[in-house]
Amino acid sequence: MLRRSLNRLLKGDEKRVDSRTIYVGHQPCSASEPFIPPKFCDNRIVSSKYTVWNFLPKNLFEQFRRIANFYFLIIFLVQVIVDTPTSPVTSGLPLFFVITVTAIKQGYEDWLRHKADNEVNKYPVTVLENGRRLRKESEKIKVGDVIEVEEDETFPCDLILLTSSRDDDICFVTTASLDGESNHKTHYTVPDVEKDLETLSATLECEQPQPDLYKFVGRMYIYKSNQEPAVRSLGPENLLLKGATLKNTQKVCGVAIYTGMETKMALNYQGKSQKRSAVEKSINAFLLVYLCILVSKALVCTTLKYVWQSKPGQDEPWYNEKTQKERDTNVYLKMFTDFLSFMVLFNFIIPVSMYVTVEMQKFLGSFFISWDKDFFDPDINEGALVNTSDLNEELGQVEYVFTDKTGTLTQNNMQFIECCIDGFQYKHRDNDSELDRFCVTDGPTSRMEEKAGREREELFLRAICLCHTVQVKDAPNTDQIQGDQVDTIVLRVPIDERGFIASSPDEVALVKGAMRYGFTYLGLESKAMKILNRSHEIEVYELLHVLNFDPVRRRMSVIVKCKSGDIVLFCKGADSSIFPRVQQEEVEPIRVHVERNAKEGYRTLCVAYKLLGTEEYARADAGLREARLALQDREEKLMAVYNEVETGMSLIGATAVEDRLQEEAAETMEALQGAGIKIWVLTGDKMETAKSTCFACRLFQRTTELLELTVRTLDARGGRKREERLHELLLEYHKKAVQDEHTLENGVRSRSWTVTNHDFGFIIDGASLSMVLNSTDSNSSHYRNLFLQTCQNCTAVLCCRMAPLQKAQIVKLVKNSKGNPITLSIGDGANDVSMILEAHVGIGIKGKEGRQAVRNSDYAIPKLKHLKKLLLAHGHLYYVRIAHLVQYFFYKNLCFILPQFLYQFFCGHSQQPLYDAAYLTMYNICFTSMPILAYSLLEQHISIQVLLGNATLYREIRKNSMLRWGPFLYWTLLAVFHGLVFFFGVRFLFRNPALQEDGQVFGNWSYGTIVFTVLVFTVTLKLALDTRHWTWINHFVIWGSLAFYILFSFFWGGIIWPFLSQQRLYFVFATLLSSVSAWLVIILLILFSLLPEILLAVFSKPFNPFSHQNNPVESNRGDALSLRSSSRPLLMSTFTDESNSVI
Repeated sequence: MLRRSLNRLLKGDEKRVDSRTIYVGHQPCSASEPFIPPKFCDNRIVSSKYTVWNFLPKNLFEQFRRIANFYFLIIFLVQVIVDTPTSPVTSGLPLFFVITVTAIKQGYEDWLRHKADNEVNKYPVTVLENGRRLRKESEKIKVGDVIEVEEDETFPCDLILLTSSRDDDICFVTTASLDGESNHKTHYTVPDVEKDLETLSATLECEQPQPDLYKFVGRMYIYKSNQEPAVRSLGPENLLLKGATLKNTQKVCGVAIYTGMETKMALNYQGKSQKRSAVEKSINAFLLVYLCILVSKALVCTTLKYVWQSKPGQDEPWYNEKTQKERDTNVYLKMFTDFLSFMVLFNFIIPVSMYVTVEMQKFLGSFFISWDKDFFDPDINEGALVNTSDLNEELGQVEYVFTDKTGTLTQNNMQFIECCIDGFQYKHRDNDSELDRFCVTDGPTSRMEEKAGREREELFLRAICLCHTVQVKDAPNTDQIQGDQVDTIVLRVPIDERGFIASSPDEVALVKGAMRYGFTYLGLESKAMKILNRSHEIEVYELLHVLNFDPVRRRMSVIVKCKSGDIVLFCKGADSSIFPRVQQEEVEPIRVHVERNAKEGYRTLCVAYKLLGTEEYARADAGLREARLALQDREEKLMAVYNEVETGMSLIGATAVEDRLQEEAAETMEALQGAGIKIWVLTGDKMETAKSTCFACRLFQRTTELLELTVRTLDARGGRKREERLHELLLEYHKKAVQDEHTLENGVRSRSWTVTNHDFGFIIDGASLSMVLNSTDSNSSHYRNLFLQTCQNCTAVLCCRMAPLQKAQIVKLVKNSKGNPITLSIGDGANDVSMILEAHVGIGIKGKEGRQAVRNSDYAIPKLKHLKKLLLAHGHLYYVRIAHLVQYFFYKNLCFILPQFLYQFFCGHSQQPLYDAAYLTMYNICFTSMPILAYSLLEQHISIQVLLGNATLYREIRKNSMLRWGPFLYWTLLAVFHGLVFFFGVRFLFRNPALQEDGQVFGNWSYGTIVFTVLVFTVTLKLALDTRHWTWINHFVIWGSLAFYILFSFFWGGIIWPFLSQQRLYFVFATLLSSVSAWLVIILLILFSLLPEILLAVFSKPFNPFSHQNNPVESNRGDALSLRSSSRPLLMSTFTDESNSVI
């Protein structure tokens, strides 16, 4: 009752939300009240898909959901049940092979997931129970347990920090597996918690689990005997997240509040779903067309059969009388069985072997990525990794790339470059002991070799030594630090190797930069900040308050008390945030330096200070303490105090820090944009950091107009609801980027190909994105459409302060937009897993942030620069190869079955096969399978050097251009033409059946064998005409397949096989080839079938999106590079070329 009264009293009219109550250590707070422990989920993590009991039925169900597998199952059952012209083995064996191989593959992958889950769930942790330290498995942790975690251990669940081994009651953690940042973050214990947790009696009331990593609201009630419970507010600074790692702290203790699948990390995990490529979808569409053709053929033949039999004497001729059982059979049942028999007879129009060949092509083709020596990184001694071979061709269809920033675009390695004090530039040169004093006249004065005054220099250096949250990992050894003369400001010796830890790497860079100029930060001890000045004197400052950085203010401050008793506020932040709050006459000298540094891609910060009077500080101190204890609107109240105290400051100078990019990051981004790919940067980092990275990567240019949709821009338009301001800004940006701008005809904007020189970049933060995506307003869909259309017409998009789940939401939004563009996500940390799984293609980088992204990705590469070749070369060639494979398979099977259909018109629709059963079985398995498999693995219609040098070639295959209905119709008409030529050409020959010297006539098996011979040679030579990159393997399989067909036909017909009840082709092939007329018609029909394509290739230049004979890349390279690849064998090149690996 008391707690409820306190709730009402403290919360007032605050809107109640669903919450949970947790008893710390499972101890009741009052002996008089009954204790009923609440039930929450356990701490098990489950990412596996199957169990031993449901694997077989669940896997079979999923496989037979594929239309192709289900179709072949039906055909197999028909062949088993109904008396059909062909054996069930022809359909059952390939189907069994595909199902078995797929089940083994998926079972193995799920076994690996079970193994990974067990490693996490069985991990030993320390739990404090009744004053004892017990070792338990992680999966046995319950909400309310008190957990002890030691340094470098990972938190097993979400905890509220109760105690720390540090004297200042804080701890440091890294959240690389959550948000990709490897910097140390500071967390605080709950105030007034006793060190002896055995006597602690407390309850927690907090919100229900939700995925936002940066938000947490709760209260802690601490009970003491005969006293009112003390209420302490809880925020994100008290919350230790599962997956984070404890650093620079011996041990901490915390109470579990969210466990298992309710932790923030698990809620941000996007479950792995089955990814399907655009090629597979096209195959299914083509398959439906051919199914309709198949059904139509079966219906036509069934109808015509009964029309034929309705004529007198045709139903039961004297030479084929019916049995009594056949006469008694129901006519409709007989018609249905005849229909099924025709379906089975024409079944070979659906290429069951195509699925086997496609699987082999994907599996074997993926090795070329792993073998590519250009992907090998000597630093980690690893190359590329293929986790999913099903998406090789999708690499050639990417339209959007979503990339992480930290560890992907950048190395997360900050370096201090220079600073400016009162308009004078100080630039450190590693190869010179002197300072580069004001080396360019970019200040308001033209005086050379001048500096600011000594007092201003030291004030500036003290500011960057004190205005931060950096911690020193090890105790300093001041004996190792030496200083230069006063007028040089630069340390001669290298910076010492003591470690600094901070929530932002640029803070460490600034502290190390100050060390170069003679001021060394020694650390914080009991609210005392110590620095070593250039005179080797230790200065001590009392830290009174830290005004933390936030993306709205875009600055941070500290209030310190000097030894003299003066109270000083030091502030650093973005120029747009600092300049309005300082004396305006001080701005212009600094602005010139800041703008120049920004153009060079450096991250700039301005530094200011303010002396606080006693009364002014007293007001600020009271306001800060009151705001921090507020349970409602805490952030707004703190913001008001911050804004009040951070006014009227004096500007001292500015700093420039470089966030080093990954090797060739800018070149890679430019190449991808040249290929027509849109780049979106999704990061959990601050907006200023991410924006400078986009400029450095050339995603944003200085001429780019940035459209910013953030909390800061929304708050700048005060006076109305945020939703109204959001809608207003979206309409304004939409008008600018979409309505007023002319876009390219294909909808792709890129700097080099725009109609105008006016480019737009879009910037949005996580809070604004939540308003766009999760708005409950009736116009929510309208907001999303405006946002999406605006972004799609921008050169690049930056999304900052993003939670992992928000990254996945962005990818899903674009993926499901109009046209269903192909998306690719690339990242290196566990925080990127959700977007990697959501995108069509997920790429993991083998970086420094663990291997969770690599394990969950489809492909893994060592560095970002490898993405260029992976897409522009490998992806391009994979798509062209498999697209040709699919079209060719449908073509050759229609060529194969059309003569069989036409033959029914000349045999009374009696279901008489035109080809022998051996030919029916061997056609797709042996005679025509190997040439197209070799082609789909080795073909290079354009050399790799040209593909990499001319990124625009990637645009030619976008939107699944080779598997659209136009090319499909061309291949289908070509197959119909060839099928008609095969059948009627041989029929023309058989107008005179006496084709042998002894006057004997050829029979129907000879007829079918000639048709089959022309068929095999024509479709094989057609592929030879399409081949542009000849290797010894191509020669071997093409000519070897033709030779094998001839040898098999002689062998099959030249021996009496004891296991055959009837031998239809006994000496048929040998007798056939003894006829000059048969030889003549075979050669003429092959030439006549291929003649149109030969003439077209010789006398005209057909439209070919890949024929860039006059492209600038080729002309620049001269004759050494040809669009047609080298004739060197591909596999030989792969293993012998050290400098130029090929696919």
